[in-house]
Amino acid sequence: MKTAFCFILCTVAFIIEGCSSLTLQPADFSWPKEELITPDVNGTVKIPRYQVSFNSKQLLFEELQDSVNVTKHPLNVIRDRNGYYFITAKNFKNVYVFNQDEGALNLEKKINISEVGLEAPAFNQKGLIELVNELKEEWPKIYMSNDGIQEGEKK
Repeated sequence: MKTAFCFILCTVAFIIEGCSSLTLQPADFSWPKEELITPDVNGTVKIPRYQVSFNSKQLLFEELQDSVNVTKHPLNVIRDRNGYYFITAKNFKNVYVFNQDEGALNLEKKINISEVGLEAPAFNQKGLIELVNELKEEWPKIYMSNDGIQEGEKK
């Protein structure tokens, strides 16, 4: 009787221990620099270094009303420490922030940056995501997170 009780108690303890979640913290998902990637003819963006791929047609249509000439629009992509993807491109007026879901990237936030479109955008990782316009020296650096602009101002 005592043996059966001990066996049941040990079994329950192992099951409970196996069900507890394991969290590894801190974790840093950031990329040290942006990737400038041209979609293929199907709109697929592949970033082999990080083993990431996604279809960009909906994004290009949302921003430029063009989902046909996808190979003409290289995308600037970077990932922050929390795992959010920041995407923009030449002539974009916005930076799109996506979070990862099962087999998809979901739009978290659309950050309006420019009323006329960016000429030469570039991302840097500076704790926050830094956006610069490489062709305009007077363009202020804009720092952002998945919540939006943290420092700087839209133009």
